[in-house]
This record gives sequence, C-alpha cells and structure tokens, in this order.
Amino acid sequence: MDVSTSDEGKRQRQMFTERFTAAWNLSYPIRTLGISIDYTGNVYSPMLLPLLSPWDPRKDQSPWWSIQNVQFTKTFNGQIEFYGGAKNLLNWTPNKGNPFLIARSHDPFDRLVEFDSDGKALVSPENPFGLTFDPTYIYAPNQGRRMFIGIRWNLNGRKP
Repeated sequence: MDVSTSDEGKRQRQMFTERFTAAWNLSYPIRTLGISIDYTGNVYSPMLLPLLSPWDPRKDQSPWWSIQNVQFTKTFNGQIEFYGGAKNLLNWTPNKGNPFLIARSHDPFDRLVEFDSDGKALVSPENPFGLTFDPTYIYAPNQGRRMFIGIRWNLNGRKP
C-alpha cells in the first residue's frame, strides 16, 4: 500500500505506515483429545521513522517485524475449557538494533537541553545527539514474550 501526502506536487511517504502487512490464523482441532491449537500472527514491512537531528543514532526505518501467538485449549464436557499459550513467540520488540527508543527519557522536560537562538537543540556533553524528549519513535508493541493460562466456563452448557 502506498500511503503518502502531496504538497505542491511533491509526494512524500508518511511516517509510521508500512507498505505491506499480513495477518493469519491457523486453527487445528484434535477432536479425539478435545484439544484445539490456534496459531495467529501478523507481519509488517518497514516503515519510515522520525529522527530528531542529523546526529540521532536511531534507525530511520523499521525492520520487517512479526508478532506471533499460540494457544492450546482443552475442553471438558463441552462446558469447561482450560487454555494456555504464548504471545509474541519470537520475543520481538522495537528496541532491537537501536540504542534507545524514547529520546531523552531521563529528561522529559528538557531541563538539561541547550538550545540555539532558533530553538534547535544543541549538541553538548550532556546531549551528544542534540535531541529533545520525544516518545514518538514507538511503532510496535514493547512487550516481549508472555505466557498465559486461563479457564472458561460456559454456563449454558452448550459446546463452544
């Protein structure tokens, strides 16, 4: 998909928009055991990311990334289900390959930032990349792999 803006006849690709995304869901019941397996996921192509200065060490484009999940469900008497699984099987988070995600998270009010007469942040020993506080670089979930378990009880007694 080509998501862009035009300004005075000049097209520019928008930040945080991938050109390709896909989602899937595979389910497989093992009826003889009363178990079902669900595998879901999505994949995203690279997207443009905002940099704050020419010295900003973060990448200007995200990598291809994917979040994948699996769940196992065991049904008893068509009424009670025990389930468990894992989210983000690949343990992918956007901080891989970047020194940080949120610029100057230790100084959210820019109290230690020096500015020039035009209001631009200056490079200094305290601020080697000439950045200000900025949380907008976040483009994907920040939680790594997580396990879960649970129980469902169908009060109507009907098979789910």
